[in-house]
Amino acid sequence: MRITASATDHGKRLDVWLHEQIPDVSRSRIKGLIKSGEISVDGMRLTPHTNVTAGMEVVVEIEESVDVGLVAEDIPLDILFEDHDIIVVNKRAGMVVHPAPGHSGGTLVNALLFHCDDLRGVGGELRPGIVHRLDKDTSGAIVVAKYQQALESLSAQFKNREIRKEYLAIVYGVPKERKGTIETVIGRSSHDRKKMSVSSPVGREAVSHYEVLESFGNCSFVRVRIETGRTHQIRVHMAHIGHPVLGDTVYCSKKRQREWIDSVSRQM
Repeated sequence: MRITASATDHGKRLDVWLHEQIPDVSRSRIKGLIKSGEISVDGMRLTPHTNVTAGMEVVVEIEESVDVGLVAEDIPLDILFEDHDIIVVNKRAGMVVHPAPGHSGGTLVNALLFHCDDLRGVGGELRPGIVHRLDKDTSGAIVVAKYQQALESLSAQFKNREIRKEYLAIVYGVPKERKGTIETVIGRSSHDRKKMSVSSPVGREAVSHYEVLESFGNCSFVRVRIETGRTHQIRVHMAHIGHPVLGDTVYCSKKRQREWIDSVSRQM
């Protein structure tokens, strides 16, 4: 959506003014959208403290809300660890982490609500206990907070890069360098808002370290450790160096997709 400031809005803080314009969105979420670059003026990055000027046209990109009441669903979970504070789940490929447009049920959150009696109210209304996410087609460990203090502690650890995040993937081709660091910015693509890009004018720092563990044919098995947690970071970074994740229909070229389309059913 686009919102234009009037003369009476001149001088107000951006986050305060936007909350007045779209009161259904919390001020804290507005701050997050500003910091992530999903609120911008002429493609330029802003801060919550930015002063509004008369005539300023602000572009606000907010995910479509899901008008559903969260329902606990008896979905089996592969629990790796659980105590009073947290639960760590091995999310299977194909499972969405939390409700979103087109996925109102069958998510990890729905399963967690059935397993954990008092998870409601921990963090966001549609994402109770969720501190980080994995793509729908990515499998792996997700740590979930079981009460508010645990959520705040985990959020701080992620923000301060105190948690090691390591992934395994199969990529197309064989990287020339067996080890390397990819350091770029990542933000929404200006050509396709569903994709992320290293060329975004409002990108945020993104750092990935990769190591080739094994090569076979025209593919490689790699370990990737990420210092940051940008949306689609590994997929974007590996495609950026010419070695997209096998099975990735978003960041892999159509020509390469045709080579594995009959043998790979999802991003690896």
